[in-house]
Amino acid sequence: MPFNDSDAYGQFMGRFSEPLAAQLASTIAARPGQRALDVGCGTGALTARFVDVLGVESVRAIDPSPPFIERMHERFPDLDSQVASAESIPFEDQSFDIAAAQLVVHFMTDPVAGIREMARVTRPGGTVAASVWDHGGDTSPLALFWKAAKRFDHTAKDGSELAGATEGHLQQIFVDAGVTEVLGMLSTVRVEFTSFDEWWQPYLLGVGPAGEYVNTLDADAIVGLRAECARLLPDGPFGVDASAWVAIGRAAG
Repeated sequence: MPFNDSDAYGQFMGRFSEPLAAQLASTIAARPGQRALDVGCGTGALTARFVDVLGVESVRAIDPSPPFIERMHERFPDLDSQVASAESIPFEDQSFDIAAAQLVVHFMTDPVAGIREMARVTRPGGTVAASVWDHGGDTSPLALFWKAAKRFDHTAKDGSELAGATEGHLQQIFVDAGVTEVLGMLSTVRVEFTSFDEWWQPYLLGVGPAGEYVNTLDADAIVGLRAECARLLPDGPFGVDASAWVAIGRAAG
């Protein structure tokens, strides 16, 4: 799925992806002297963590959406970031010690092929890692939104069918791609909102499946959906817990 507005994505999902990137980076535990590739880098949440530890000269980033790569060029002028997909990574075999994909696998055209490519460009024994929101377990950042949508539209797709979004599936994708020593875990972040409107407004920006869904609704339906969401959330300050499945393994020799 293309994401054509990096600013809108930042407002919609950035507040969740930034703390999730910190947790994924901690799990990966990159060390100075290593080289890392961020696959589907988006606005650079995980890339920034790698740059902090490894230095910009040891990090590369790719994303299929040109607006994200434009943002990366602005954020990291000295970083080698390119428009490319996970299924066709433009680097040679065994180029990196780490290849990671945060919140990307479920949007890959062929997730197994994408992870296999990540393993290909990683040295034998190097780290391959990825995360996907727990849409299947109803603990993703969008869980409450889809719960409200389904109250009046049973056809609404909540993402539970997406690759890697249910327990064990992301690990299985890694195994099918030939990654070894695969471990799985659930990573949870908490994001604070000052008001219901702060939570609601990003859904009107057209970002991702939720934004696309809102764009299919007429004005009355949007009012109804907003009211149902408001019924499920307080108006004053509140926090939202969001969980993602994480898989981490080793590239085969």
